[in-house]
Amino acid sequence: MAPVPPDQGFSAPDGTPAETTVALDGKDGCIARARQLTGDFLTRVRRPGGPPVSARAVDLSQLVVSELVTNALRYAPGPVLLQLRISGSAVEIAVWDSDPVLPAPRAPDPTRVGQHGLEIVRAVAEDLDVVRAPVGKRIVARLSLTDA
Repeated sequence: MAPVPPDQGFSAPDGTPAETTVALDGKDGCIARARQLTGDFLTRVRRPGGPPVSARAVDLSQLVVSELVTNALRYAPGPVLLQLRISGSAVEIAVWDSDPVLPAPRAPDPTRVGQHGLEIVRAVAEDLDVVRAPVGKRIVARLSLTDA
């Protein structure tokens, strides 16, 4: 996966670019750790002089991370990469996995049990990109940092 360049206009309180990437191995608690990492990341971003980050943005970001990481771990062999990045007034959540098959959106079906993850992400994200990578695929969801 090609690295996403850091946002040059903002850095975290310690001076590092406002982005983080972590490899997830799929072991017990992995999805909960990904949600926690997301909450911690957005809390660090929310600082005096930094962009405003609403509680709703944190909650929705954690939901998107949970859905995308769960799908990647369920359907792709090997590790998963999670990248969080501040881009202007949005957070970009990128999940890479090794499976080249792009997810196909399914028609809404209230009787279907499970397999609603991509529907949920599409409903809450401002933008969603699904692209093949040289190895596997990369899904990027963008969510506003505020409720506006």
